[in-house]
Amino acid sequence: MTLLTALSLVACSDGAEASEATPVAPTLSSAFWDHWGDGRAELSGYRLKTPRYGEIREGRATLVVVTETFTDATRVKSDGRHDDEYPVLKLNEVRDFQTGIYDYNVMTSSFLRLDGSGPIGEPVKVSMGMQEWCGHVYEQLVPRDDALTWTSHSYFDGEADRERALPRKRGGVLLDALPLLVRGLVGPLVKPGARATYPALPTLTHGRLAHTDPRWTTVSIQHDADSTSVTVPAGTFETTTVHTSVAGGASTTWSVETAWPHRLIRWERSDGEVAELLGVERLAYWQRNREGDESLVEGLGHPRPAPAWR
Repeated sequence: MTLLTALSLVACSDGAEASEATPVAPTLSSAFWDHWGDGRAELSGYRLKTPRYGEIREGRATLVVVTETFTDATRVKSDGRHDDEYPVLKLNEVRDFQTGIYDYNVMTSSFLRLDGSGPIGEPVKVSMGMQEWCGHVYEQLVPRDDALTWTSHSYFDGEADRERALPRKRGGVLLDALPLLVRGLVGPLVKPGARATYPALPTLTHGRLAHTDPRWTTVSIQHDADSTSVTVPAGTFETTTVHTSVAGGASTTWSVETAWPHRLIRWERSDGEVAELLGVERLAYWQRNREGDESLVEGLGHPRPAPAWR
């Protein structure tokens, strides 16, 4: 496969704060495409504790990472018949947790462009769907020209169908993509031993739970130079640590495996959220939809689902 390029936003190497990102254009290595171009997805299961309604809830999270081909006009996966296609790295972040008698089911999708024609901190699309027993919500962010278009559809009164444009910010980071960005898969936002501050849009999920519309703030990112061992249910891993702190929001500590492909081992947020790796599989999961394939979730550390009538 032809090597592609991506724009990387690199922080000051002396550890000084950077108020604006400086775009450069590294080349994605052959190792990137040998790994991510093999037709399989990385599926990672996590034990999740997350706050809701003033209490910490136990649940599970699953991160799905895979390369796809996008069409630019509609910003969806292409069927191969368009002339505006480019490759993306997709992250599906799935969260399931219980609140009393009813549960929350949340999925956020972020798509990082891989052909070098856009900044790595700004996905070409972010979408989020949240379902719980009261109703459901769908939101998306799409950058075009000088604007980020936010669209929202909600069951709740006063929120039904809305759309507005936000300005695009040079060096802006959409925080929904952080589980990919802290891994540095398409270039580092901040090099080890450095720190930087960027314009940032909070995640759609946390905006939804707080009942706030998206608005620009800033995120401070620090990448520790030293490595440390971290033990989670999946084992003990040598990791580097990335700290992110959102102005007016939460701070998060991300533990990232030092070895390629820099898997996300653990994260902990200042509001009480903690996620720890249970297991990882690499599968073409869309082909594993037959009876009996339910057992494959056990490789992610998740329990095999039982029929509802048992």
